[in-house]
Amino acid sequence: MGAIRSGEPPEPIAVAPRGYDGTLEPSRLPWRWATTRLEAASDYWIATTRPDGRPHSRPVWGVWLDNGFYFSAGSLAARNLAVQPAITVHPESGEEVVIVEGAAEVAQGEELLRRVSALYTAKYHWDDPGSEADPFYVVHPQVLFGCVADSTGLDGGAAFHGTATRWQFERQE
Repeated sequence: MGAIRSGEPPEPIAVAPRGYDGTLEPSRLPWRWATTRLEAASDYWIATTRPDGRPHSRPVWGVWLDNGFYFSAGSLAARNLAVQPAITVHPESGEEVVIVEGAAEVAQGEELLRRVSALYTAKYHWDDPGSEADPFYVVHPQVLFGCVADSTGLDGGAAFHGTATRWQFERQE
């Protein structure tokens, strides 16, 4: 585990991702690299699973706080999460990639929701970010994947192979 500063959640463990032909041996990206991108992004994509097994993707706004991703989404995404909480989340960048895999649940706790709402309002300048009809969800990550990629492809994958990092979270029992 990484160093823990007072009041901060523990850092996940950085490990080598599995490549197409075995395990890559990149330089690991620091955890702060991933969290900076998750905090700074404006638009994120979520992928959920419909009750009949078909995938569903959509863009959302959200905030990263205490190793969790908070967002509000009604309609189909909410119905999907009620049946199957597995979810992936990623900021829209394809050059500085961060992919969160985990499970989502309705965020609860008055103080927590105040903190999330304040961050959401400051980030998006929106006065009514969450409601009972469209509550905040929190994604508890199980794994994060990050890499830097050359969008031109002219590097032959060198940026990806040199930076691909997988972070695993210890299970909280």
